Amino acid sequence: MRQPGDRAPAPAPLSLVQDLANTWDIEAGRDSLRTAEDLTAFCAARGMTVTCTEDDVAAARALREGLRDACQAHTGADLPPPVRQALTRLFERAPLTVAFDDAGGARPAPAHGLAGADVLVAEVGRVVLDAVAAGTWPRLKACAAHGCRWVYYDHSPGGRSRWCTMDICGARAKMRAYRERKRPG
Repeated sequence: MRQPGDRAPAPAPLSLVQDLANTWDIEAGRDSLRTAEDLTAFCAARGMTVTCTEDDVAAARALREGLRDACQAHTGADLPPPVRQALTRLFERAPLTVAFDDAGGARPAPAHGLAGADVLVAEVGRVVLDAVAAGTWPRLKACAAHGCRWVYYDHSPGGRSRWCTMDICGARAKMRAYRERKRPG
């Protein structure tokens, strides 16, 4: 997967959300979640043993786009109500439970009996809840450039970046704004 500019990837396990959101490269027109086999391989590469169907691909794509919109909201855009509702419906199908370790520690875990894309949805839910608790969730952002929307992790001290890379998307946006200001009349 491409990593624009010099951005370091999101810290694990938040990289799962970043990787999923970036399975569709808008600029290159490349979708790496085209088939059930693609989705099964994506999950397997991240430690999830699941067999997916074409219906699961549709659910995973809906999850991907909802997450991308949520990450876009981290740059100041609003998360549209239909996207919030779609994400809620996806996560309702993939509940979490609490798992305890030997030392008495607890963490969210996917409920037993999930199959297909619901396994991925539950794992993403667990990762998002952990990231919210750690304070890292708002730093996962989607590039503000409409033709890009690449999801990146904002490592900047202030956490205010808007583009996946200043050299490409940021420069384009600044050049467009400059041309608009210099346009006669």
